[in-house]
Amino acid sequence: MKLTQLPLSRLSLLASLCFSALSAHAENEVTLRIADQKGNMRAQLEAANKLQNLPYKIEWSEFPAAAPLAEALNAQAVDIGVIGDAPLLFAEAAGAQVKALVVDKTDAYGTALIVRPDSPIHQAADLKGKTIATNKGSIGHYVALKALASAGLTSKDVTFRYLAPSDAKLALIRGSVDVWATWEPYTAYAETQDHLRVAINGRGLRSGNTFLAATDMALKDAGKRQAIADYVQRLADSQVWAYQHIDAYSVTLANIIGFPPEATKLSFGRSQAKWQTIDSHTIEQQQETADFYFQAGLLPHKFDVKETFYNNIKVN
Repeated sequence: MKLTQLPLSRLSLLASLCFSALSAHAENEVTLRIADQKGNMRAQLEAANKLQNLPYKIEWSEFPAAAPLAEALNAQAVDIGVIGDAPLLFAEAAGAQVKALVVDKTDAYGTALIVRPDSPIHQAADLKGKTIATNKGSIGHYVALKALASAGLTSKDVTFRYLAPSDAKLALIRGSVDVWATWEPYTAYAETQDHLRVAINGRGLRSGNTFLAATDMALKDAGKRQAIADYVQRLADSQVWAYQHIDAYSVTLANIIGFPPEATKLSFGRSQAKWQTIDSHTIEQQQETADFYFQAGLLPHKFDVKETFYNNIKVN
């Protein structure tokens, strides 16, 4: 019998059953709400074709810096996000219910203190009496404080202006601040496009650790936990692919974040990043960062970071 020959009542029943099946499928489908910074994760995944045939949906949100991303995690507006070691600590100290899942180990050079080409600043001791623009609680802020400490200086020896990256760069170019403490890919863009200079780089000042963090609520959801584990492996695989095809990846990243390919290639190439499973050394490094921020008076209390890690996600 043709479908058109079925009685109206049976057609209605069939339509109802189909609708119910579709509704059940929609209800069971997992959606991961992912927070990215300047398109870094998404660019790698897209370039490596790792977003095809996903067994879950992704809703992307892009943030210019870690502070607003941390706020989104804290508000449960996203499930997971990529965030530096220092801003993650700030978020957790503020009460954010989030856990670090895996770590991206990078060369810390690109977290840097940038100056104008004619600036007299060449080393940490030259920072005394200067004005530094950065995001409060960012990895740039952290490196600035560590640079000061390395020269026997403190935050009292400089003036901090807390600005978003675009405003901080403009302030530096116009001369209303002396230094911009920032991170990649802003550092590479400043060097290649604005002809600014790295006065002090992050090597020896910070760990170079960036984390993928998830909300406690997302980790309590079995479907999202499974999706997160799958996403982490795709992300790690795409990063390996990106270094094997750095020219193609640089173009994809440039298109997503609106930066020139020469800036994205410089940024990614020198970072030598690698996603890894959390280990005891990483936890020790995070504890050192937390202790430093507490001693600097920027964290309200001293705390043990062990409870801020989720140890059931592995990178193969």
